Amino acid sequence: MGARDRVDEHVERWAPIVPDLDPDTEGAVTRMIFFVKHIRRMKEELLAASGLQRHEFDTLHALAGRHGTAAPSRLAADLAMPPNSITGRLDALERRGFVRRSPSATDRRRVVVELTPAGRSAWRDAMDGLGVEEARLLGALDPAERRTLSDLLRRIMLRAEQPPSPPEGPTG
Repeated sequence: MGARDRVDEHVERWAPIVPDLDPDTEGAVTRMIFFVKHIRRMKEELLAASGLQRHEFDTLHALAGRHGTAAPSRLAADLAMPPNSITGRLDALERRGFVRRSPSATDRRRVVVELTPAGRSAWRDAMDGLGVEEARLLGALDPAERRTLSDLLRRIMLRAEQPPSPPEGPTG
């Protein structure tokens, strides 16, 4: 076994208390939890340094993912939020000069949100910072290992996206 991390101690502490504990499952799940916590904390710090709050970045990111233009309802759906909740976000981003709202060219009753050059620059700067940290972390793996990790996590996600099986019990 190579270097040890804090999860090894966690598993060793719990193994005698929970006799049927699978150390590999506990280690993998606990490492994923800690990794996600690290990514979230790092993201908050990098966004703060970029002058963005997470909800601002998420909105700019969703808009950039739509090639810089989308209807507010589409952004709300992308962000998994109620359509009436997006207005406040867009108001704040528009005040900062990051987005512009204008009537739709095909239906003047509708509004289109557009990422401005300032908004694209703010989003890109934040993305660059996040990318550097992601590359640093995953740089612990060679390209084949990163591909294997991605494939393994995909298999886990596919299982997580399935409804759980009903518990087995007496059919009495």
